[in-house]
Amino acid sequence: MRQPAWLDSELETLRDSARRFYETELLPHEERWGHQQVVDRDVWYKAGEAGLLCPGISEAFGGGGGNFKHEIVLFSEQGRMLCPGLGNSLHSGIVAHYIENFASESQKHAWLPKMASGHLVGGLAMTEPGTGSDLQSIRTTARREGNEYVINGTKTYITNGSTANLICLVAKTDPAQGARGISIIVVETDKVKGFRRGRTLAKVGLHSQDTAELFFDDMRVPCENLLGPEEGQGFRQLMKELSRERVITAAMSLACMERAIEETLRFVADRKVFGQSLLQMQNTRFKLAECQTKAALAGAFLDECVDKLVRGQLDGATAAMAKWWITEACGQVVDECVQLHGGAGYMLEYPIARLYQNVRIHRILAGTNEIMKELIARDMEKSLG
Repeated sequence: MRQPAWLDSELETLRDSARRFYETELLPHEERWGHQQVVDRDVWYKAGEAGLLCPGISEAFGGGGGNFKHEIVLFSEQGRMLCPGLGNSLHSGIVAHYIENFASESQKHAWLPKMASGHLVGGLAMTEPGTGSDLQSIRTTARREGNEYVINGTKTYITNGSTANLICLVAKTDPAQGARGISIIVVETDKVKGFRRGRTLAKVGLHSQDTAELFFDDMRVPCENLLGPEEGQGFRQLMKELSRERVITAAMSLACMERAIEETLRFVADRKVFGQSLLQMQNTRFKLAECQTKAALAGAFLDECVDKLVRGQLDGATAAMAKWWITEACGQVVDECVQLHGGAGYMLEYPIARLYQNVRIHRILAGTNEIMKELIARDMEKSLG
């Protein structure tokens, strides 16, 4: 397994601790959770007790006091070990940072310690039926009425949707203003009426990670739950945090790519065909060499992005490059590894088949790869002056 250039002894200890937790608390239940399409609620409390929630959030708000590197270690290891049910990369890597970066001091103290303990599970409600990457077209509205917002709309494909009880909801507070009329309102689901969870959605992969529809029918939320000091900041807030989400997606793709290569190398070394192992055949060796090269290139690029993000120097175009290229390379590598497994690669008892299911969404998450290329091209246009 590749050792990132930035991995120090503290992070290695964290990785080992996370691996032990995943082996004892997640992996034994993955099959059952896959059938029920959601993890047991108490695993969130166990993850909190183990210090695996909100590792990059300030200790002043109950977090681990670490940085993005601590998060990447946890999320990558979880992806590598094929136990995706605990939606921690969204909870700790994304939602918690929206709260820490944009909420008021009182909101941070009210919400973040409970997120770190697992008593609040975070969700981010952006996508709507018929509206994916085009956030300006969302139809969910939040109309101010006295000291409350009256919210109506529907969200879909929401990670942690059937569990989350602290949801960053993207809505239009001023539909006439387009992107400038978008705000983020934090919904404490246990305290509101008019909130409904729809069905848990069956997916191609990530079966144990719950993904659901959410409905808001004249739901009333206190105006003090607005994220940020004023309305209309939602689009800007989303754009500021998307680079983090895209690097997280790239990191998890790299971890899955490396696991696929490890599994395939062992398989082809053991599998005999025409009196020799598959690994002795030139085609197999060349294919594995190609896969390893892609993983090495992805790792070098990701290390640079992680270092820049920690220092606050990662620009959006570079994050988009990392997201589309690494997830694309992951898809190519995993597909090639399935082929090298032959018929066994299509059987779910083999890890490679589950990897094949799980990684397909990476090219869609955090903005499709087509959107990533458009963002890169727009950045290139700026150089023309």
